[in-house]
Amino acid sequence: MIQTLLLACYELGHQPLSLAWPLAFLREEGMAVTAVDLSLSPFPQAAAKEADLVAIAVPMHTALRLGVQAAEQVRVVNPAAHICFYGMYAWLNRDYLLAGIADSVIGGEYEEPLAGLVEGLSEGEGFDKFSQQVPGVTTAYQESIPHIARLQFPVPDRRDLPALDQYARYMHNGSTKLAGYVEASRGCLHTCRHCPVVPVYNGRFFIIPAATVLADIRQQVAAGAGHISFGDPDFLNGPGHALKLARALHAEFPGLTFDFTTKVEHILKHRDLFPEFRRLGCSFVISAFESTSDRVLARLQKGHTVADMEAVLPILANAGIHVQPTWVPFTPWTTLNDYIEMLAWIRARSLIQHVPIVQLSVRLLVPPQSALLNHPDVADWLGPLDAANFTYLWPHADERMDRLQQEVAYLAEHGSDDPYEAFAAVEKLAYEMDGRSPPPQPLLTLYQPAPPRLTEDWFC
Repeated sequence: MIQTLLLACYELGHQPLSLAWPLAFLREEGMAVTAVDLSLSPFPQAAAKEADLVAIAVPMHTALRLGVQAAEQVRVVNPAAHICFYGMYAWLNRDYLLAGIADSVIGGEYEEPLAGLVEGLSEGEGFDKFSQQVPGVTTAYQESIPHIARLQFPVPDRRDLPALDQYARYMHNGSTKLAGYVEASRGCLHTCRHCPVVPVYNGRFFIIPAATVLADIRQQVAAGAGHISFGDPDFLNGPGHALKLARALHAEFPGLTFDFTTKVEHILKHRDLFPEFRRLGCSFVISAFESTSDRVLARLQKGHTVADMEAVLPILANAGIHVQPTWVPFTPWTTLNDYIEMLAWIRARSLIQHVPIVQLSVRLLVPPQSALLNHPDVADWLGPLDAANFTYLWPHADERMDRLQQEVAYLAEHGSDDPYEAFAAVEKLAYEMDGRSPPPQPLLTLYQPAPPRLTEDWFC
């Protein structure tokens, strides 16, 4: 029996579901597998040396950057190991990975192809001999499309993962709770041009059975979780499924709070559901506002306008649910005046504490296969592919915007921990970049109660 080592590098401060689900699938098949979360644990030299297969989870850009470093460590201690990258960013960057550090990559619903890979390697043949028989596994010998199929999900296996108290926590009103993490669906119905889900799922999504999700919640509550994050790309792609889960969660655990991610247009479309979500324990909602420029929103094909963003704020506020908007403030089409208007919009709506400063530094990532590459004027703004950093380069036409992004990113890392002081520092940078001073701000807009949040502010 071959030995499989699963590695995760970063999963937004959550206990990695990208380990827990493959563990469940592989162990259900009787396969020998161990897992290590490198965001908390040192590189497992001994396990890597003994492993026949090392599979590295890369659900996001940051994880892939760290995953390549981990793969290089594997090659040093075990040159013969088969290295597989799995997850969304694996398939997007397959050309670079397969040309160097990786033997295979898997995209889409990766658990079945991963089990097939283990089985094939167990047969003792060279991978080129059986690659055509493993759907979803791409190698230097054959490219497979992402594995998009409805799976029979077991309950995630979290037994060997670090305890929940090692991960991000939920904070509100001066108290904290351990935070669990689940997914109720995969993929997404929508096709926002900048989203990395789109090239892999192309507008498809799959519901995970409610019984499986609830069993996963149950085991995390038993481990101490007092809050649950639903990490679906959009929880309201299946509103009936979402409501069913929330009702069952509240019935079993009345004191449990939760958060979820959903689009602006879904908040508008399903506005009548939010008072009930609040009664069932919803504390806050994450929503990708992205920009306060309708021109930029249209370019990203977000499906909403600035007026729609205005409309969702009272819907959530009246339901008693806080909003945590996410942003892509730096794009090739965002002007300095757009950026300043975004800051003014956030301040005027008392959202300063709802927007971590790191969000004000986010620069549009254009990975290989991005739908942004299909736009007719792509040659006007796109630079070369920086394959080693998993993105196309793009210089802004106004070099002040590139300088501003770098300086805001520095502030996010080294600036004040006070959200109002940090926000004022960003305002000062932006206005000075435009040759003017920030307008005076009335004291009444300052220091409102802090909204609920997780202790991890990064999203990619």
